Amino acid sequence: MSQIRLFWKYKELSVMLLVSLSAFILFKFGPMYGLLIAFKNFRVVEGVWGSPWVGLLHFRRLFADPNFYTLFRNTMLINVYFVLIVFPAPIAFAIMLNELRHRWFQRIVQTTTYLPHFISWVIISGLFIYFLSPSMGVVNYVIQLLGFDPIFFMGEKQYLRPLLVLSMLFKELGWNSIIFFAAIAGIDPQLHEAAVMDGAKRWKRIWHITLPCLMPTVVVMLILSLGGFLNTNFEQIYNFLNPLNYDRGDVFETYVYRIGLQQFQYSYTAAIGLFKSVVGLTLVLLTNAIARKASGGEQGLW
Repeated sequence: MSQIRLFWKYKELSVMLLVSLSAFILFKFGPMYGLLIAFKNFRVVEGVWGSPWVGLLHFRRLFADPNFYTLFRNTMLINVYFVLIVFPAPIAFAIMLNELRHRWFQRIVQTTTYLPHFISWVIISGLFIYFLSPSMGVVNYVIQLLGFDPIFFMGEKQYLRPLLVLSMLFKELGWNSIIFFAAIAGIDPQLHEAAVMDGAKRWKRIWHITLPCLMPTVVVMLILSLGGFLNTNFEQIYNFLNPLNYDRGDVFETYVYRIGLQQFQYSYTAAIGLFKSVVGLTLVLLTNAIARKASGGEQGLW
């Protein structure tokens, strides 16, 4: 009864919560019904329930596939680069923005770095391909001015992963810094004032005040990002791929596109998606446990 009275006491907020919860259940838990086809030989005409069960056949096929280890290696390495470089970059960027003395310049930088987030990967990849062109690209023009031979960046496979990191930073650096900038804005200014009175310089205040206050947000965002560790941005990678760099950039998403959408092997690709989800859930649980243990139970998702 106390829950019902609480519901009616805050009925406006409760209704808003119910709407959000209903949408979450409908669009997040509802589609999980389709995971059944990972354990079936799905045929469209027979439907989910009419298709025959095959058990773990598709998972055995996945692990026995000679492409699996290449796909796993490429996906893992690209995401390792993203975690090590793309994830911490917005944190450093937000701290640097916060330290700018002129607020008008800070707003200009924020707006400028937010804009690429709203540009499609087709356009961004086209810009990178054009600027890196060995014949017309400005990058190779500068390289030749320095006395070196032009580099075919899109044709030499060792450049693909660095290009993916650079393009992701270009597109998402400013946008991903928003949450960290907001966390910095929420730090009690009295902490900085007390540190200034004690003679702490700018770097000392960043190290002993800003970073420790940011850590709860950083830990939560890191845990959430590791949940999609085997997920990659299909649009980004697909637009940078070509036959010359395929063995460095072929990941689970591009493989699912070829096998699932072009060859209609829905059950097999559903098994791949379920495998990635299990790995992501395992990483979330493991990272959360490590974060709670390292912080004495003070940081983590739960």
